[in-house]
Amino acid sequence: MIGLVLYLLVGVGLLVILWVLARRERAPVEGCGRQFVEARQALRTLQLGLLPDNLIKRIFDREDFRYVMATSPGEIGELFLQERKRISLMWLRRVRCEIRNLMQFHLNYSRLHAKLSLLTEIRLALDFTLLLLACRALRMLLYMRGPYGAGAMVSVLTAAAGRVCASSEKSLAFLNPPALESIRRDSAGDGATI
Repeated sequence: MIGLVLYLLVGVGLLVILWVLARRERAPVEGCGRQFVEARQALRTLQLGLLPDNLIKRIFDREDFRYVMATSPGEIGELFLQERKRISLMWLRRVRCEIRNLMQFHLNYSRLHAKLSLLTEIRLALDFTLLLLACRALRMLLYMRGPYGAGAMVSVLTAAAGRVCASSEKSLAFLNPPALESIRRDSAGDGATI
């Protein structure tokens, strides 16, 4: 009798789990367009606006600080350091926000439309985890040591962000119609199509 009750409870538990899994909310197909555009915008913002080498070098380069310290009074140097710290924290906030947008896209929509292998998804999940951890660590370093004491962490962050951007670009490749690319390649330097 106790065995029968135990089996019934296990059966009811399995039915409840199946019902919950069946009722689980999937990514809505009708709202995907906006999410893809937002993900594409986040990717472009990272690639073209936040992660170019020359921008990162300008934000975290010590030469500007050395010049200001050598040619101006100490309070101007302190003000320069505070402003550079504020700029680097703003840069980090924007990078983290765009990374979170891409991560949300990958969690909700990319597996519906991109053919990612399990290994690629695992690598991507590890890269997102590394990125978010690097953002937190870099934020702490920026608060404690300023923008010039975090060079190695900035390198780790930008390398991981580059890998995530490359994977995201593959997931969003269908948003770049091949017909437009062939027209762009076949056009003259002034933009006229040949």
